[in-house]
Amino acid sequence: MRRSPFTDQQITFILRQVEEGTAVEEVCRKAGISIRTDDR
Repeated sequence: MRRSPFTDQQITFILRQVEEGTAVEEVCRKAGISIRTDDR
């Protein structure tokens, strides 16, 4: 199983930001997470 580059605390913080209304794109940009798109 692949390990996440983020700690549990970082993941919790990121998810909480989205729950509070921050746009997913903004949260991803700030955290350095790329938004993957699937063209199926």
